[in-house]
Amino acid sequence: MKKSYVYFLTNKNNTVIYIGVTSNIFRRVYQHKMKMFNGFASKYNCDKLVYFEEYDIIEEAIVREKQLKSGNRKRKEDLINIDNSEWKDLSEGWIFSF
Repeated sequence: MKKSYVYFLTNKNNTVIYIGVTSNIFRRVYQHKMKMFNGFASKYNCDKLVYFEEYDIIEEAIVREKQLKSGNRKRKEDLINIDNSEWKDLSEGWIFSF
């Protein structure tokens, strides 16, 4: 079964939070790191993965993404701080090969 993910990226100073959804988190994070697409994440240098949730159904991930985007920054920070209080890049050490 193919998984789907909601993820948070931030910049090196943790001043911006970008929220996205994908069915391939490895490829998508790589794309962000390589700035392969022009948009919010590349404009604000958001390439540090600080949070993600996994779903079995893409529609559930999309609903969750919209819910998270409509929330305030404090709620987003609280989610990150539960498992990643130092805001480390969770993709550090990943080997990207496609």
